[in-house]
Amino acid sequence: MANTQQIKELRERIGAGVLDCKKALEEAKGDITTAMEILRKQGLAKAEKRVAREVRQGLIEAYIHTGGRIGALVELNCETDFVANTDELKELAHNLALQVAATEPSFIGSDDAPGEVDPSEACLLHQPFIKDPQKTVQEIITETIAKVGENIRVRRFARFELGK
Repeated sequence: MANTQQIKELRERIGAGVLDCKKALEEAKGDITTAMEILRKQGLAKAEKRVAREVRQGLIEAYIHTGGRIGALVELNCETDFVANTDELKELAHNLALQVAATEPSFIGSDDAPGEVDPSEACLLHQPFIKDPQKTVQEIITETIAKVGENIRVRRFARFELGK
């Protein structure tokens, strides 16, 4: 049986609801790491169902690197203006702008890239996430989809570097 402290800790770490955390902890026999994996898998399943939903709202995030020599703009779309104003989406947009500034991707995903391009380096969605290299950018987006309950899509991005 999961105790209140374990449920609270799991909620803070993964952002799932109380009942989902309780069920995952019971299934994992109190092991938080296993419960997190269970919830991630459930989140992925929920996120896959949302992929076909239309995204017309969102936000544009700008990032200018210290010194003003590199900048990035990212347009991130979601389903409603309510989610567009959440801290989760704003944080994701900021992190994606950082990613674009730091890694200089050429394409959003492999669908946008010509066949001869290695998608892991050139495509934003396939790159290791700079704040957690064990995950790809797409996995970070999928986790946010599971948290906010809406489809999220990178519509476009631009990177600027002084003199290039």
